[in-house]
Amino acid sequence: MPETTVHLVLRTFLYQLLRFAFGDSCCVGSGQFVYWRAADPKTCLAPDLFLKLGVPAAHFDFWKTWERGTPELAVEIVSQSDREAWDEKLAKYQDLGVRELLRFDAEAQVGARLRAWDRVDDDLVERALSGDAAESFVVGRFWVVAEVDGVRGLRLAEDAGGRVLVPSPVEAATRETEAANREKEAANHEKKEETRQRQQAEQRVRELEAELKRHNKLG
Repeated sequence: MPETTVHLVLRTFLYQLLRFAFGDSCCVGSGQFVYWRAADPKTCLAPDLFLKLGVPAAHFDFWKTWERGTPELAVEIVSQSDREAWDEKLAKYQDLGVRELLRFDAEAQVGARLRAWDRVDDDLVERALSGDAAESFVVGRFWVVAEVDGVRGLRLAEDAGGRVLVPSPVEAATRETEAANREKEAANHEKKEETRQRQQAEQRVRELEAELKRHNKLG
């Protein structure tokens, strides 16, 4: 099925977020085919997001686990096709061998939009979640549901409540610009205050000189 604009926004945001947050310490993919059976090229997945730790960031057309290793993390942003064939896709992720699998469904009810699976004894076991948040044992942050470009999306945060969100590159650049503007405003304010104090001091000197002249005339 063709990708909706909302799906594109959420997927692109996550890709840029992880690339920015973790830099060259891992390799991130989004939408590329992942193959894990060298003798069976028809068996593959195209995660909305996947991440391999300890591999430098690189450009690639597809991912072969026997060459690059198995991704530790995969994220699926639910589309209509996912709803119709999720059990089949989940079985493939089990076979692929990811350590952590996230499934985000923006149309689900609050508290049910996020599901998570962890690899336990070579099996993907769904985690019991409380609300729309899940700790990531792969990247050491929390997956939370929060606004992304005007819609509800999946984000990373420093806390389960989503109070401190991991910034995207755009957000980080905006914060730097705002901080620079605040510093500039503070410097301008300080300069104006110094000018005001100097002018007051000069005015006081003139007043004292004028008073001294009057006193000398009277004397």
